[in-house]
Amino acid sequence: MISLDSLMAKDLVKQALIEDIGHGDLTTDSFIDPEKQIIASYNVREDGIIAGLSLLKTIFSFLDAEIKIETFIKDGNKIKAGQKIAVISGNARAILAGERVSLNFLQRMSAIATLTNKYQEAIKPYKAKVCDTRKSCPNFRVFEKYSVGIGGGSPHRFGLYDAVMIKDNHIEITGSIKEAVKVARSKIPHTVKIEVETENLDQVKEAFEAGADIILLDNMPVEMMKNAVDFIDDRVIIEASGAISLENINKSASSGVNYISTSSITAKAGVLDIGLDI
Repeated sequence: MISLDSLMAKDLVKQALIEDIGHGDLTTDSFIDPEKQIIASYNVREDGIIAGLSLLKTIFSFLDAEIKIETFIKDGNKIKAGQKIAVISGNARAILAGERVSLNFLQRMSAIATLTNKYQEAIKPYKAKVCDTRKSCPNFRVFEKYSVGIGGGSPHRFGLYDAVMIKDNHIEITGSIKEAVKVARSKIPHTVKIEVETENLDQVKEAFEAGADIILLDNMPVEMMKNAVDFIDDRVIIEASGAISLENINKSASSGVNYISTSSITAKAGVLDIGLDI
């Protein structure tokens, strides 16, 4: 599971605050007493799954170390409309300055966790795990992938640097799957896996014979996917992808693949309605 306590996450939170606050909160600083103390509650306005609660302490630690935060649930818990999930108390200026950023993180991350959970629940009782893709919002990937995990999904590779994924354009440039896998294998550490994207059964067989660790079935009909699964016979990991939706993911899972990757769980998640009320 990706950690929200990492230096990467903290730095991105800081950048989000810098983006929003800039030189200062012009509205609040113009008429709110700098010594004013308040208490406010984070309240849920629609059902879902919460994600990102620990970021509240990170966000407000940059604004005022004296701010106190009490949470009543933890990430991964189901939440209901009308539920109070946290209370924040301390300097009014600091709380108001961090309000929007904190809600942006909570709302977006909770929406991703909620939608991911819907996708994962939709493929019961099959063994497949839902995972995300690199089609993510710039500078928000760590939070998106964390939220996918909270929702019960399985995060895919984080970036270009932690796994080899040979796609159609790589194959076109290299000339064949066999050659692409051979060259990649000779250049990468032995700890790194190679995944190959395939579009038909001939490519599946070529990728397997070339020694791919993971074979991606891209936009294949379910019957072709089942044939690929039968051929592989649990000898390597199989992933399905391409035009996956909440309506058709169960059919993809029925083929017997190990993983199903989709950008929908992040790109189409929207936001979950959560508010901060004084």
